[in-house]
Amino acid sequence: MNKNFYALISRMKFINRWALMRNTREETLSEHSLEVAVVAHALVLLHNRRFGGKLNAERAAVLGIFHDAPEILTGDMPTPVKYYSESVRDAYKTVESNACRTILEMLPDDLKDDYRPFFFPEEADAELWRFVKAADKLCALTKCIEENKAGNSEFEKAAETTLRAIKALDLPEAECFLNEFIPGYRLTLDELRSK
Repeated sequence: MNKNFYALISRMKFINRWALMRNTREETLSEHSLEVAVVAHALVLLHNRRFGGKLNAERAAVLGIFHDAPEILTGDMPTPVKYYSESVRDAYKTVESNACRTILEMLPDDLKDDYRPFFFPEEADAELWRFVKAADKLCALTKCIEENKAGNSEFEKAAETTLRAIKALDLPEAECFLNEFIPGYRLTLDELRSK
């Protein structure tokens, strides 16, 4: 029995994102997943506190941790390639699904059911996945902001496209995050500390 699940998950730190873009600092899948988990948690807390929700913020964080785990095996497929056509999108879904099955097979049988929803979303988590998707996009926006702060104009169009995609989600919690928390990503450490 293959029990290499956790060793494989630890390899997220070796997968670089934004492969088609010139980066001033590479971002790993591990870094991205942590940030998505933090932001997904925040979005669900906003949902619960400000919009009368009763969702599990901690569950959203765990979904965020694993949301891109198949990329350990597939690599980070750049968005323009992944969504180039319906046939490419469908083929990538098949590859991603196969990667998910491979990863799950690395768990002992008594743990597989606990991890399956992180790789094959279930209806019970459908609402939480909306927040993870929004967090994923918000974190893409923060990467664009960081690159822009570093003088890299390569990410300007990506920032515009990502902001439009966030707005298109029509998620009030994402709007709250955009208005209240995204401005902080434009600040220096000294500015963050003084405010």
